[in-house]
Amino acid sequence: MSNLELGIYSFPLVLLLIFLRLPIGLAMLLVGLGGSWIIMGSTVPILARLKGETYSTFSSYSLSIIPLFLLMGQFATLGGMSQSLFRASNAWLGHRKGGVAMSAIGACAGFGAICGSSLATAATMAQVALPELRRYGYSNALATGTLAAGGTLGVLIPPSVVLVIYAILAEQNIAKLFLAAFVPGILAAIGYMIVIAIYVRISPGSAGSAERMPYRERFKALAEVWPVLIVFIAVVGGIYTGIFTPTEAAAVGAAGTGLIAFVNGGLTRETLVQSILMTASATAMIFFIVFGAAIYNSFLALSQLPAEAALYITSQGFDPWMVMVGILIFYLILGCFMDSLSMILLTVPIFFPIVSVLDYGLGAEEFAIWFGILVLVVVEVGLITPPVGMNLFVINAMAKDIPIVQTYRGVGPFVLSDIVRTVLLTAFPVISLFMVRWLY
Repeated sequence: MSNLELGIYSFPLVLLLIFLRLPIGLAMLLVGLGGSWIIMGSTVPILARLKGETYSTFSSYSLSIIPLFLLMGQFATLGGMSQSLFRASNAWLGHRKGGVAMSAIGACAGFGAICGSSLATAATMAQVALPELRRYGYSNALATGTLAAGGTLGVLIPPSVVLVIYAILAEQNIAKLFLAAFVPGILAAIGYMIVIAIYVRISPGSAGSAERMPYRERFKALAEVWPVLIVFIAVVGGIYTGIFTPTEAAAVGAAGTGLIAFVNGGLTRETLVQSILMTASATAMIFFIVFGAAIYNSFLALSQLPAEAALYITSQGFDPWMVMVGILIFYLILGCFMDSLSMILLTVPIFFPIVSVLDYGLGAEEFAIWFGILVLVVVEVGLITPPVGMNLFVINAMAKDIPIVQTYRGVGPFVLSDIVRTVLLTAFPVISLFMVRWLY
């Protein structure tokens, strides 16, 4: 068996191990080490590579942004920011048809701007919004489907942990990727609200509405959101005015949300320890997957699979847009079985060299940014695609009395909205790139 064939067969082998319930990081680590051993024929260079990869992976300055954003999300929850966001959204939208569900989407978008994690956004907002959705007579399908879809905004709206990982893999500027994700993130939130508006008109009995609040109460609720605005402006404004690097901005954001949580009484010695432990646990999980991917990607480089695949695609004269569509469809299918971070780490080192040599009418940097946003969007769709969309299980764990089949049914229209948005972003790259071009 040639090295190239070994690289080709390794991909389905990793998927098989994952389907057999082996942790994704361990699956990539074992296949990467085994494949490297077969190619090199000795354990000595493998052990040396293992040592080198360990240092080079975890000494990355960019990776330190991940625990800081995760910690910021923990502090934001303790500071009551999720409740204030939902109250403000509900004050302005709750009286409309489907308004409470729209309020949940708006609150998810706001919380995603200070969190960076889809699962954390879904779990946090479910605690806040699900009782209200039930109180106003929303059907189980619409309530859980709304919260599962809204949770994906935690990944799509910057800061995004997934975008940080993509930036490291593709060697791109994190700040530019964050900026490019803003418009797609806003389009996602608007699209979900449109879905809710159509849903409640087709099925009027699936939703109730809250009382119309006087404007004095609305502005009062809106004023309670000022801590979120301050943190968001400090983090994002600091990055794009050049005051902070993205990593420094994450540290400022974590410190700011921690201070707000302390002032609001949510941050005590016990909750601080708990937040640090939960952040450490999530970070260790992510870093182990990153390490396993680094070993596996080193093996792929030895097998020459990415380079040979890129050469084959260009030599066959395939239409670049058909190749892109095929990759995006593959991501949508893979999203039914894998989580977003695993998909990014497993596939980007293979797909990015292939598509980067094709002509899409964009410069190298603009293409890498555009492709990163497309990957982020389809990965986000995977989070709510049955049967194993991660957000679906998070919501189902929060609403144990609701059969997950109802959540599957409720999330369907939101998946359709995501597919429409993916088509638009693919057909019109300027949607993702115009803010980057304007600022840079």
